[in-house]
Amino acid sequence: MASTADFKNGLCLEFNHDIMSIVDFQHVKPGKGPAFVRTKLKSLTTGKVLDKTFNAGEKVITARVEKRPHQYIYNDDFGFHFMDTETFEQIPIEKKLIERSELLKEGQVVDILIHAETDKPLGVELPPFVELMVTYTEPGIKGDTATNTLKPATLETGAVVMVPLFVDQDILIKVDTRDGSYSERVK
Repeated sequence: MASTADFKNGLCLEFNHDIMSIVDFQHVKPGKGPAFVRTKLKSLTTGKVLDKTFNAGEKVITARVEKRPHQYIYNDDFGFHFMDTETFEQIPIEKKLIERSELLKEGQVVDILIHAETDKPLGVELPPFVELMVTYTEPGIKGDTATNTLKPATLETGAVVMVPLFVDQDILIKVDTRDGSYSERVK
């Protein structure tokens, strides 16, 4: 059990017969009336985001969710297959549980969120940045740098990311996995 004073981003709760993670919260103390906490909760099973207001001091049931390191191996008709880096056990995970699955590279280590009581995988957490090779992009035109122009680039995983004009083919770039955008060139 936890109260609204214990809320922090990433805290997992059992709410409405589902496991929810707090994406955002704000403690509000109006001039008139009791204090309350506005939250944005994301379902770890369906991915839906829900706005919920709790009274200050209200008790909630916390869920035990563990992050376990797994290595991405391959994907097929059954989903994406990961191997536990400690026990070498393989588990398939559905594509809908993986945000930005197009940025997964074979051999990459990710954290899998697992419900501790049921041992059921709830989602995959990619590292904040991944380094990927640009396999195809149009050549940039010299002198066209007056504005911050971007061009599409296809990466080794098949994902398409908008990159600046100076990025050429066969260059290693860093991609932000939170929004799927170009971050920088890898030196």
